[in-house]
Amino acid sequence: MRFAIVGSGAVGGYYGALLVKAGFDVHFLFNSDYHHVEANGLEVESPNGNFSLPAVNAYDSTAGMPEVDVVVLALKTTQNHLLKNLLTPLLKYKPEILVLQNGLGVDRNAAELAKESIVYGGLCFLCSNKIGPGKIKHIDYGLITLGQHYSNEVPAGITDSLIQLSENLNRAGISTNLSDDIILARWQKLMWNIPFNGLCTVKDTTTDKIVENRETRNLASLMMDEVTAAAAAHDKVITKEFKEHIFFLTDNMGVYKPSMYLDYQHKRPMEVEEIYWRPIRAAKAKGINMPVTKSIAEQIDGLNRT
Repeated sequence: MRFAIVGSGAVGGYYGALLVKAGFDVHFLFNSDYHHVEANGLEVESPNGNFSLPAVNAYDSTAGMPEVDVVVLALKTTQNHLLKNLLTPLLKYKPEILVLQNGLGVDRNAAELAKESIVYGGLCFLCSNKIGPGKIKHIDYGLITLGQHYSNEVPAGITDSLIQLSENLNRAGISTNLSDDIILARWQKLMWNIPFNGLCTVKDTTTDKIVENRETRNLASLMMDEVTAAAAAHDKVITKEFKEHIFFLTDNMGVYKPSMYLDYQHKRPMEVEEIYWRPIRAAKAKGINMPVTKSIAEQIDGLNRT
């Protein structure tokens, strides 16, 4: 498969670099890093082994990219107003679209633009930060939960094309877990994103401090319960064991700054709409309130305006 990485930061840059390292033909869209990467390539620091790619296919516009089989959409959702312009030059090839974004409804956003393409959702459990131009620090984890999107949001099941994509990612050392219901998987990812992105940001601290402190750990638990109730109202069951698994992973994550907290520190817009307000509205439509989650969302909105 030939890949285009649209959004080559901590997520897209990391996975794209692994694909290049494994021998895949990968084409990266960069913004501010374009000239640096064109001249110097990409660097990855990782507990699995540091590596550098002295030359990569770097672009400052998708219009110059060749025909690709898969477009990996790894932009922050705060940049989704650019999707039409970014995707249109590539859609003439009818590529598959892999959406590596957080929140609800993001697969549908891509599918509405790419009507003739197969669209997959990908949920990344990855601790990775961009630490400089063309330089990515992988801290831990890396699993992608993959599922195929259907426009009517009926679970697509495990399709042959989904299996093929998974196998190609596996060849690059990217672990995958296949989900027959990507909407359920997105609610499950919110079990981490809603409490830990939000609490780290409004408390100005890292994940280890959140889980070690009784008060903030309890707030995280309450928000997980609100996500569980909202998901259940949409016939998506999240088990108690899954909640315990999320705490186990976070307890063992060490000192980590989630992406929203980094955006706050660097005075960048934060992904409050897709991660918070869409789930809150979806819950309310089913008669479910999420008061703790809403309180955090309002605080993040306030920080977004400062």
